[in-house]
Amino acid sequence: MESQAGDYNPAFRNLHGSSGEMKLRRRKSRQYVSAQEKRSPRRGLLGENTYLVLFTIALRILNCFLVQTSFVPDEYWQSLEVAHRMVFSYGYLTWEWTERLRGYTYPLIFASIYKVLHLLGKDSVQFLIWIPRLGQALLSAVADIRLYSLVKQLENQEVARWVFLCQLCSWFTWYCCTRTLTNTMETSLTALALFYYPLEGSRSVNRFIIFSLSLIIDRIFFGQWTLVQLNFLKFNVLQNLGTFYGSHPWHWYLSQGFPVVLGTHLPFFIHGCFLAPRRLHILLLTVLWTLLVYSMLGHKEFRFIYPVLPFCMVFCGYSLAHLKTWRKAALSFLLLSNVPLAFYTGLVHQRGTLDVMNHIQKVCPRGPDPASASVFIMMPCHSTPYYSHVHCPLSMRFLQCPPDLTGKTQYLDEADMFYLNPLRWLQQEFHSNASLPTHLVTFNVLEKEINTFLTSGNYERAATFFHTHWPERRTGSHIHVYERRLPGRVNTGGN
Repeated sequence: MESQAGDYNPAFRNLHGSSGEMKLRRRKSRQYVSAQEKRSPRRGLLGENTYLVLFTIALRILNCFLVQTSFVPDEYWQSLEVAHRMVFSYGYLTWEWTERLRGYTYPLIFASIYKVLHLLGKDSVQFLIWIPRLGQALLSAVADIRLYSLVKQLENQEVARWVFLCQLCSWFTWYCCTRTLTNTMETSLTALALFYYPLEGSRSVNRFIIFSLSLIIDRIFFGQWTLVQLNFLKFNVLQNLGTFYGSHPWHWYLSQGFPVVLGTHLPFFIHGCFLAPRRLHILLLTVLWTLLVYSMLGHKEFRFIYPVLPFCMVFCGYSLAHLKTWRKAALSFLLLSNVPLAFYTGLVHQRGTLDVMNHIQKVCPRGPDPASASVFIMMPCHSTPYYSHVHCPLSMRFLQCPPDLTGKTQYLDEADMFYLNPLRWLQQEFHSNASLPTHLVTFNVLEKEINTFLTSGNYERAATFFHTHWPERRTGSHIHVYERRLPGRVNTGGN
């Protein structure tokens, strides 16, 4: 009895009652919040505010249509061009595919889109160009939302809003996030994976499943078991043959690449690194590790570090969230410095190589003599898209530039040999009028050098397209299309 009486001592009763009450309150609080989230009419799509999700999707769709320039050849030659060949049985596979350095998983996504369009009878060239990009735009929008959701869980809604704003106003994100690049897909998937990272036990299992699926897809299309990842590692890291396409000093990412990609977000990124709590340091280490690893490779490009840009936006947003006095000025600075650059790079810089393909579409044969028209693109190799942006079996040719895989010390590819002496190369290559193509596409920097060839071949300029304000060496400010004028031949038109 004494023992039982002791249990009902007022002091013990208050302690037990307080503890039980606290547990009950906490349990009710969780249930209440959960119920509130379910009842909220504003939360539906992706578990976030519906208006926020719709705004992001609309912005990325607008983003897609306001990017009408080319960035790098891989956005066409390693995705859309491969998909076009898979579905329509004509197209061009670059040397990477014969050497099995590329996997079919990524092009298969676009090939599936192309196949559906073909079955529906809607495989017009404009649909083949824009629908894959719209698909990437939607995925990028989902990644933006998931980045916002992640920061809201880790920090609070205010910080999440500033991170979200930094992500949306980044000029490089605007420039890249709707392109059909593997780097763009990697960036979107990285942001999505970052959101689902806390799900214990899912990462290793899913990674094995994805790897197996990729292996099976490559087995189907290559016709044999191929470990593309190993081949790619041997070529770019162990043999370092990627330097054939250009090399940079070890510090390039730190001195140029990273500052350019971040742009005017850089000071806010640095500031945020000092303010961010310890739990976010793993993101900073990921950024630094990526820069370190890629700095060891000779061949470097801006797009290679694009997948860590969302990580950087977390620190930029954290900085803005803590700038109480200068917040409006900082926001104005970011918008005024990023928006014009995004529009310039998306609508002006390097647009000629896409515009000229719209003109080449008009050259497609539409009569009883389908072999009458032919196009020779005399530009640095892979400057333009190819059959994915023409969508007709037009006879086309471009200057080849595969790397030397035999170990020759004085190796020159076809493009290098052409640019040593363009006029002599053309005269030797086309020794008779019968072999001359009907159309030539070239940068304006070659016009004076090949003028004799143009005159003797009865070529006249049919169209001119602006390309860039920043010409360099083999790349000119404008692209010229020359058409061979023959008696009785009807002109295809031009600008």
